[in-house]
Amino acid sequence: MGMFDGFPLPPDKGYLRDDLLTIRESWAAARFDSLPHVVRILSSKDREGELGVLKEQRDIIEDVVDEVVHAYHGGFNKAIQNYSQILRLFSESSESIEVLKVDLAESKKRLSARNKQLHQLWYRSVTLRHIISLLDQIEGIAKVPARIEKLISDKQYYAAVQLHIQSALMLEREGLQSVGALQDIRSDLSKLQGILFFKILEDLHAHLYNKGEFSSVASSMHEKDDEVPTTTVVAITANSLQPVSLSPVDGRSSYDGHDGDSSLEPNDERLNGGDGKDVKVYQIPLWLFNSTPDEFVETIKKSDAPIHVKYLQTMVECLSLLNKIAAASALICQRLRPTVHGIITSRIKAHSEFINSSVDKATRTGATSLHLMKGQLESYQLSKQKRQNGISLAGNLLAVSPVSPVMAPTGKAQAAAKELLNSILDSVVRIFGNHIVIGELIESKSSPQSDTKILKSMSTDAYLDSKASHFSIGFSLTVLQSECQQLICEILRATHEAASADAAVQTARLASKAPTKEKSDGSEDGLTFAFRFTDATLSVPNKGVEFKHQGGWSKKGSDVSQEGYGSAAVLPEQGMYLAASVYRPVHQFTERLASMLPKRYSQLGNDGLLAFVENFVKDHLLPTMFVDYRKSVQAAISSKFCPAAFRPRAHNHASYASSIEKGRPVLQGLLAIDYLAKEASVLGWAQAIPKFAADLMKYVQTFLERTYERCRTSYMEAVLEKQSYMIIGRHDIDKLMRLDPASACLPNAFSQSNVRNNSSGAGSIDVESELSVLLLNLRPIRQENLIRDNHKIVLLASLSDSLEYVADSIERLVQVSPQNVEGGNPSQTSSSPARDLALSANEYRKLAIDCLKVLRVEMQLETIFHLQEMTHREYLENQDAEEPDDFVISLTAQITRRDEEIAPFVSGVKRNYIFGGICGTAANASIKALADFKSINLFGVQQICRNSIALEQTLAAIPSIDSEAAQQKLEHVRTYYELLNMTSEARYLNS
Repeated sequence: MGMFDGFPLPPDKGYLRDDLLTIRESWAAARFDSLPHVVRILSSKDREGELGVLKEQRDIIEDVVDEVVHAYHGGFNKAIQNYSQILRLFSESSESIEVLKVDLAESKKRLSARNKQLHQLWYRSVTLRHIISLLDQIEGIAKVPARIEKLISDKQYYAAVQLHIQSALMLEREGLQSVGALQDIRSDLSKLQGILFFKILEDLHAHLYNKGEFSSVASSMHEKDDEVPTTTVVAITANSLQPVSLSPVDGRSSYDGHDGDSSLEPNDERLNGGDGKDVKVYQIPLWLFNSTPDEFVETIKKSDAPIHVKYLQTMVECLSLLNKIAAASALICQRLRPTVHGIITSRIKAHSEFINSSVDKATRTGATSLHLMKGQLESYQLSKQKRQNGISLAGNLLAVSPVSPVMAPTGKAQAAAKELLNSILDSVVRIFGNHIVIGELIESKSSPQSDTKILKSMSTDAYLDSKASHFSIGFSLTVLQSECQQLICEILRATHEAASADAAVQTARLASKAPTKEKSDGSEDGLTFAFRFTDATLSVPNKGVEFKHQGGWSKKGSDVSQEGYGSAAVLPEQGMYLAASVYRPVHQFTERLASMLPKRYSQLGNDGLLAFVENFVKDHLLPTMFVDYRKSVQAAISSKFCPAAFRPRAHNHASYASSIEKGRPVLQGLLAIDYLAKEASVLGWAQAIPKFAADLMKYVQTFLERTYERCRTSYMEAVLEKQSYMIIGRHDIDKLMRLDPASACLPNAFSQSNVRNNSSGAGSIDVESELSVLLLNLRPIRQENLIRDNHKIVLLASLSDSLEYVADSIERLVQVSPQNVEGGNPSQTSSSPARDLALSANEYRKLAIDCLKVLRVEMQLETIFHLQEMTHREYLENQDAEEPDDFVISLTAQITRRDEEIAPFVSGVKRNYIFGGICGTAANASIKALADFKSINLFGVQQICRNSIALEQTLAAIPSIDSEAAQQKLEHVRTYYELLNMTSEARYLNS
């Protein structure tokens, strides 16, 4: 920027700016030194030219100066004129002040002369203003009762309390106490205080039990992210509300509601962020819409608590302002138990009506009780198809269980009890959450003695007595658990011995009672059980309406006595087994309560209800279950109660079925035991009561051991004093049978390493040969030492397959059983339910193997028994016979008949094992018999060949037999005997 840029030059003389640029800045220095310029001119060759340049610059500067002076000349003149005007005004003001001083002095003189009169007038004016203010207040107070009633009807309780308190304070002010016209107002306000208290108490009571407009249940249907609902969306900033003053001095009415300065309308600029800052906007709750803003209202607005908590806080604050905390606390305590009882009863009644309507609908559509229980047996994969003999397998198994299908672990009654109890306990948890809020608020308002100190200084009974008239969290918890316990007692059909005793005391006493290890008869815990479970059979009604007999779920269930809570209308009368469905809801209920309780109440024993249920399960349900299932097990395997338990059923199928659904011929007794084991174990009851899974598994182990003993007895009845049974017990024969490759098909495939080593080549032949030699050395075989009754053969075959089925089922049971039922890994403990069950499965498999081994050896001994007649004959036939020997015909007929009879009861692989030893035994017996022949001719050789062919054809007719192996062995016999007809040279050449 140049030094001459600021000069005010006119546009038409812009050239002067260009001329000024030619002037050096040294001419504008603060201290001008002319000597350099003089020296420069004097030393210049063209002095005249230099002087000319200086003159031109002088002219330019003069022109610029003229322009500047001309530009500022008008301003200078105006400034001079203004200054002159100011001087004139100051002169006039000075004269006026002098006159004013004279006037003020005169006024002071005159006023001092009437001082007393002026004071009297001022006092009168003050009195009149005070009277006018009192009249305004009286006029406002006269409208208060009607306004309070209007606020009450609109459920604006906090605003009504504010107005009542403000009016009561105003009536106590000096000047209004002596006004007689206000006596009626005082009387009306006193009555309204009582009305307001009971209205607030009723509304608080409704919200305590989630029946109010702003309760957690109602708000959850309309509220998202704890958004407070309002009639109109009212956004209020922190400073947008101005309190209405109650002072009579300012002359403002306290009862005109919100004036223009305290409007609830939002400030648009703040809401829209006009200042560039983000401002959080709060919403006023609906029930505080007409309230005067104060600290509590601001706190509620800015609180992030759920809507129902805010409402409960407001109601308690109303009671606190009315000084009615103690009275409200006592009334809440009095109504707690009957209210909870009524809620539970009404919920059960509603559930009953829903069930009845569902049953009626099912009845109208023609559904039967079996249709209503559809899916009851699907979890156990039982067959719903009838066998060809017309007997329903599912129906037979259901009759075995000590519980009806309705009461089974997955039955309708269990599901109904769990659903009902979950619903009720969920409601109780919600109620208790409200009581925690109220309890803490009441304690903070009333400041009672610390509950911790009370617990340390009082017994439980004394503590409850002290809380009977003072509401607290501990009192609420005890009463709620007491009501839940009474409901559970009714569901389980357990009755208190001391009916007159306080249920809360009973609950606290039971909660503090340590579980006993010994079996209890129920006399010590104040409970008796006046029933036994007797419904052990399933009747299939013809109409769905008869479904009520399975548990009283129809409308006619109202005939049952409706004492207590009325659970008999929706649940069966025999309720002990419902403890299984009660346990898990109670356990979850206890955990939820524990998570909600403040730490200082942990000493109240909030797990008392769970301890009661656990004691009930341990001391009553489990012993009863053991007795009932033991009886069912006994009935299932006893010939007295179930003659067909160990009798193979008539089977019209010609082949073996691989699964129960397809008709696998498992013995009725073992099939029933398998069903009972699954129902009594982790697949049934233990899923509902997992804590007692180990005990139930031990019960199952006991039942399986008893069943195994019965199976062993049945097995011994079939093989007692029979040679085959005694042979398999010999160590040498048992060892060879293990090495026999045919043993690979046995259930546990024992000695598989030896089997692989001897499954081919000479080793396999050696094992079979050694076995044949040992068996042939037992000759002569007597008929009385053989199993001649084919029914016993079929029993052994069916028993083997049934035992294997149960063993597989037990192993699956072990796989799904909890691995830490006794607090450790079963593999690291000497004894555990899972380990014991695995041992039981092993015992069942061993017995199944013994049955197969007996049948295999029996058929080998049967072969030796028939073929040993060869040693007593002379094969010197005179003519060519057409039929094999009689003993061969008898043997082949026996083989064919037994194969046909056991075919439906064992798989093809097992049939191959049973009959597969006949070929080698017959071949060895035929060859060994040659040494005992006295004589034999050509026709005798042909007869023996004919016998061999007949036996080969019979074995080939068995589908599971390896016909090629049988043909090879028996062809060896024929070749051996045909060599007798050759000359020595021919035998030498053939060899």
